Amino acid sequence: MTPTPKSPLAAAQAALTADQTTNDPAIWIAKVPPETLLQHAQTLEAEGPKARPLWGLTVAIKDNIDTAGLPTTAACPDFAYTPTASAPAVQRLIDAGALILGKTNLDQFATGLVGVRSPYGAPKNIFDAGRVPGGSSSGSAIAVAAGIADLALGTDTAGSGRVPAAFGNIVGLKPTLGAISTTGVVPACRSLDTVSIFARTVDAALAAQRVLAAFDPTDPYSRHAPPGYLRRAALPAATRLAIADIDALCEPETARLYRRAAALFDTNTVDLAPFLAIARLLYDGPWVAERTAALRAIVTGRPSIMHPVTRAIVEGGLTRKTVDAFDAFHDLAKTRRLAETLFATHDALLVPTAPFCPTLAELDADPIGPNSRLGTFTNFVNLCDMAAIAVPAGFGADGLPVGVTVLGPAWSEGRLAAIADRIYRAFTPDLPPAAAPCPLAADETALFCIGAHMAGLPLNTQVTSLGGRFLRPAQTQPIYRLHALGNRPGMAQGGSAAIVGEVWALPTAAIGALLAQVPPPLGFGTVALEDGPCLGFLAESHALHSTEDISQYGGWRAWIAARDAKQGTSA
Repeated sequence: MTPTPKSPLAAAQAALTADQTTNDPAIWIAKVPPETLLQHAQTLEAEGPKARPLWGLTVAIKDNIDTAGLPTTAACPDFAYTPTASAPAVQRLIDAGALILGKTNLDQFATGLVGVRSPYGAPKNIFDAGRVPGGSSSGSAIAVAAGIADLALGTDTAGSGRVPAAFGNIVGLKPTLGAISTTGVVPACRSLDTVSIFARTVDAALAAQRVLAAFDPTDPYSRHAPPGYLRRAALPAATRLAIADIDALCEPETARLYRRAAALFDTNTVDLAPFLAIARLLYDGPWVAERTAALRAIVTGRPSIMHPVTRAIVEGGLTRKTVDAFDAFHDLAKTRRLAETLFATHDALLVPTAPFCPTLAELDADPIGPNSRLGTFTNFVNLCDMAAIAVPAGFGADGLPVGVTVLGPAWSEGRLAAIADRIYRAFTPDLPPAAAPCPLAADETALFCIGAHMAGLPLNTQVTSLGGRFLRPAQTQPIYRLHALGNRPGMAQGGSAAIVGEVWALPTAAIGALLAQVPPPLGFGTVALEDGPCLGFLAESHALHSTEDISQYGGWRAWIAARDAKQGTSA
């Protein structure tokens, strides 16, 4: 669901009024002239929507992303150039009917998480002018947080699309690496960069990603996406999140609101130490040299044009050793394998977006330390090839917003959206209605799961890793019997029980791959649900004769609960 303005012209006029009211020139590096903006709006209005999904929505663009006719500076005036063509991401917005408002301020060359390393000034934190706005996508986040733009593009390499979202009390979506083209984007760490999205709701951000996402053969880091990964899933009741003991790393109010958000779900505490160790390598490892490589001509030829802090960071890459880089690459491979293991048993990992919001005075006293601390829970995400959605989690006693981030494996955005939206709505009143889960698509098949493939149970990852998404709980007609076959159930006709389970949508092309993982006597067949037939798990009747009939429990979860209770009593 995207925000729907009354008309493109009304949206443009509202954006101009909000910008004037906000009165913060440091948000922008270049703006579309008001008369030009209104002319574009009038043209869109005359044309009508024409099925364009972002028709009339206002969008701000981070000034390291090319927009035809507007200078690209990356917050470095002497680097500036004016592109004749827009980056594919921007062009897709325009083609979808969006109104581009202008180019926004950033930490120079997208190097920083504080939002103040810019010769164009620092955008004001809208909740406390004495605090940093967050970066590097500072202007884009503030444009949305202040109500000027409906959507904004940022970039995210180390958290630049998430930290300023937390400080602005808005949504920041960091897509899977390679999902959105980075052609026409000034690189920071080319292998880790992604275009990110700021919005006021999770559904608006996800809708924007559907417009932006496309394979780009001109981008060497672009990837072919699995079908349907951006379709909104429903939220299973048994959603299980991994959480961490973060109290020692965060300010007390951040930790309190993080725990409050986690309490909405079934949780399991995991050791975050390996991920935090990898996070530190982003600014103390070979990826500093990757930043240097992206700016080699400037670092070696014109270093004086750079912001002093940016220059100090990027020059550090000149002394990195290749032998150390390979040690880091091997450590990263191990950590990525840990992430695979974590997501095999959890639906998502929940972390604070940032441990605190530093004051401008703290940053003046130490330009590096607070920035490094801001990346505690963000720096490892791109390195470990995770998707992320940062959402507001309420306000602390000091009146400042606190954000949390829902993390999942690559291509999990549609599933993460349901979790992130649940958190956001729990602590934020007056949001527009949530989008309904996407209905079953033409390239999907509904599958009725009754055992360990259900949400939160050990084999659910076999479904989700193939692109499965939860649709709804369901129940069969009362014509079945259910038996316990060790660690999974077997269901067959010939009984009088109605069996409870879940309907999942799988890409039809993946059904065979899932069936190949299902051992006999189990298989797939047509199951009679209360609301009609559905493909589902069935067992060969002859194989159930010597097994325990558990039909009276009505479902596998109820049987597990009864079994565990009995074992606990016996102990």
